[in-house]
Amino acid sequence: MPGTLGLDFGTSNTVAVDASDGQPRAITFKDGADVFASLPTVLSFLDKGRSLPPHPEVGPWAIRQFLESFGDVRFIQSLKTFAASNAFKGTGIFGTRFNFEMLMAAFLKTAFSRSGGSFDPAGTRLVVGRPVEFAGYKPDEALAMERYRAAFSRLGFNDILFVMEPVAAAFSFARTLKSDLTILVADLGGGTTDYSLMRFETEAGHLKATPLGRGGLGVAGDTFDYRIIDQVVLPKLGKGTAYKSMGKTLELPPNLFSNFARWHTLSVFKTSDDFKELKKLLRRCLDPDKIETFIELVEEDQGYPLYKAVSETKARLSLDDEAEFSFPPLGADFRATIKRADFETWIEGDLQRMDQALDATLNRTGLACADIDRVFLTGGTSFVPAVRARFAEKFGAGKLSGGEELTSVANGLALIGAREDAVEWAVAP
Repeated sequence: MPGTLGLDFGTSNTVAVDASDGQPRAITFKDGADVFASLPTVLSFLDKGRSLPPHPEVGPWAIRQFLESFGDVRFIQSLKTFAASNAFKGTGIFGTRFNFEMLMAAFLKTAFSRSGGSFDPAGTRLVVGRPVEFAGYKPDEALAMERYRAAFSRLGFNDILFVMEPVAAAFSFARTLKSDLTILVADLGGGTTDYSLMRFETEAGHLKATPLGRGGLGVAGDTFDYRIIDQVVLPKLGKGTAYKSMGKTLELPPNLFSNFARWHTLSVFKTSDDFKELKKLLRRCLDPDKIETFIELVEEDQGYPLYKAVSETKARLSLDDEAEFSFPPLGADFRATIKRADFETWIEGDLQRMDQALDATLNRTGLACADIDRVFLTGGTSFVPAVRARFAEKFGAGKLSGGEELTSVANGLALIGAREDAVEWAVAP
């Protein structure tokens, strides 16, 4: 049996689990006194000049390189959202052209080196999770799989299996079941919401899973973060303000603010024609102070600090009825108290879209809510109280299960890869 590695390459975090000895063991990373298994899916490149290739870093090291370096740094996050995009052809980084697979390979190679472990890619079975629905506008799944395979081939992997992320999450849960059950897995991550309906049965001690249906959409935790940005941050940056042009008063183009809110595109936006045009418009803006703050935040690469502040506020709202949001680049005295009730109002439309995608998944299988024996919730967005409440209302609180929300997918992938029937659990790339 070859070595086995389960890889959950996520929009926000990446987790890898080694099950070469049959027992899943999370690959950990050490940064000073901190040891962690969930690595932020962020990548940075430092320009070393002198015709040397740009130096990559990942996770907290990438963040530190970005925030502390005096040199030129290119920071990339939410890389997974570009996987299925035909529009993304690649990007230039300090004179070197990178396509998607080169970026993904650079992230994974650097991540493995940071783990301190050693393994032989040619002698390792790599089991990779893939979402039910890729994020983005008109996602091209075949293109995403082609890019994934090209990235893994760059790293030397030959034995590669793809397993649906919800199936992997369900496997790590269902292998402990004592009876045959129909399970709904809701994988609620950063970029996508994936649903998978499966029937788990045990025949002569052999666990078997029969897929019944799947569905999902590109709405999840990152979208929720955007609602906070849209309601609390963007008004401070001039959203809804106007400028003068040829004697007319015109609203600043809304797409400028949407680009800022989707922080993983900030590095592209910073060098875009839209950003250059905004700076030209500054002298004609009716509220120039806000637009100056907008420009400063982009030029000073404040996308990640903003992301971190918003995400931390959202996490506190999962525990408390209200949370204070502060972000000094918006002003030393800037404070905003966000109530959970308001946050839930802002994401109501997103929750409805998630409900509709779930209903469509159930309808395609001909199953009713009463036919579902258990609901397994995984992914960081499953902690949001409004999300859990929707599932409890629909299926009953007693049917809800969870646990290892951030590592269940990678655990399941590794365990599946170590099985003799692993190929039967995989899907075509």
